[in-house]
Amino acid sequence: MPTYAQLSELLDPAGTVLLTVECQQGVVGPDSALPELAREARSSGALDNVARLVAAAHEAGVQVVHAVAERRPDGRGASRNARLFRAAERLPVQQLTGSTAVRVAPPIEVAAEDLVVRRLHGLSPLHGTDVDALLRNLGCRTLVVTGVSANVAIPNTVFDAVNLGYTAVVPADAVAGVPADYTPALIRNTLALVATVTSTDEVLRCLKRPGGRG
Repeated sequence: MPTYAQLSELLDPAGTVLLTVECQQGVVGPDSALPELAREARSSGALDNVARLVAAAHEAGVQVVHAVAERRPDGRGASRNARLFRAAERLPVQQLTGSTAVRVAPPIEVAAEDLVVRRLHGLSPLHGTDVDALLRNLGCRTLVVTGVSANVAIPNTVFDAVNLGYTAVVPADAVAGVPADYTPALIRNTLALVATVTSTDEVLRCLKRPGGRG
């Protein structure tokens, strides 16, 4: 893990954005379309850690962006070029635009200054969405990636962020996937090669440093 000084330099509030990925009711909530993933996100503490990071970001003046995956009731614009997408069409809980399923899940609190970006297709909140343009307009240099899942969306997000020139920071205990032992293996063997891996407590320590709003 990086030293406090190294991480603190990366997490300058003026150039940092905290991104939550698919932390929505229909994914990590009690009525999830993916109950195994929802249980892991909650039992591991990952969802609570995302909420802690979001609250600290609000206090420190760090911009928060919530990335939500959804689909239209008629399916227009949705991807169908992978088995995952076709399986999602048959799930009992659908991530339909305007439904409870696509609301950011408690205990995460969405503030008035947060940005909520929704996508109808693909695997990553950065590819083919407004997120990259928004990050650049916000002066983002460091993107803190949190949420689900470590199986698909999180690695896609990290790779896309790095390819677009951002420095990715991953609090390892604020992401989740299934099975439980897959997430640490992914982080250790893959994400650690391209991102700065740290912990929720270390990020909180930097956001609450003396002299900041936190």
